[in-house]
Amino acid sequence: MNFQSLTIAVMLMLTGASTAAETPAKPIRILLVGDSTMANNSGYGDAFCARVNRANTCLNLAKGGRSSGSFRAEGRWDEVEGLLRGAAAYRSTYVLIQFGHNDQPGKPGRSTDLKTEFPVNMARYVQEVKALGGIPVLVTPLTRRSFTNKVLENNLLPWADTIRATAAAQHVALLDLNAESYAAVQAMGEDEADTLAVAPRPDKITEAALAAGKVEVAGAAKSAFDRTHVGAKGAAYFSRMVMEEMKRALPETASQFKPESEQL
Repeated sequence: MNFQSLTIAVMLMLTGASTAAETPAKPIRILLVGDSTMANNSGYGDAFCARVNRANTCLNLAKGGRSSGSFRAEGRWDEVEGLLRGAAAYRSTYVLIQFGHNDQPGKPGRSTDLKTEFPVNMARYVQEVKALGGIPVLVTPLTRRSFTNKVLENNLLPWADTIRATAAAQHVALLDLNAESYAAVQAMGEDEADTLAVAPRPDKITEAALAAGKVEVAGAAKSAFDRTHVGAKGAAYFSRMVMEEMKRALPETASQFKPESEQL
């Protein structure tokens, strides 16, 4: 190779290296699918997205009142599939799926059978995400915060157990939010747990009236307080929990979150 040819070859190599350096790596994308404990204004989903480096790559598609059955029946899953089909701009798309609260009995049009429907629904979501090139991540349901004699109830445990079993059977990542949130809320106790709610806890007399459905007793207006949904403090608390679980379960995502000092 003569000097001129060598010079041209070196210049081409440098140009290629420069172009590669200037081309930013494709970001990951995160889609959130679930119920009100993940949804806008009542769950931790928006606060979780705010922790992502590029918040516009995290989409909160969760919707209040939806179960593993009704989310699909209403056509909401179609939107998720459409986003997965248009994933070329992203290095990978993670789909976090959390159901259970509205799958419980007694909710017409929403509840699913724990043995015959719920596990089938969850497995189907996983399989369809995989088929479209996404990465499914199952999330056990956020604990409710109701105490009896200072012991936190966990009536979502059977649904959490089913999700754990589904994740193992389908060989996908699991964020065990139910176990971690239950342990944290039990440790903090009822008074502190009540500060995570959407609205301040009413006084005991008003709270009893509201629980009984007697919203006009003692002039009490209906309160937004409950022990299922979360306000800003609860959203910040549980979104950090989900973020840390995701980092542990999927280490390759750790760099996609803002430094602690820049979050929220």
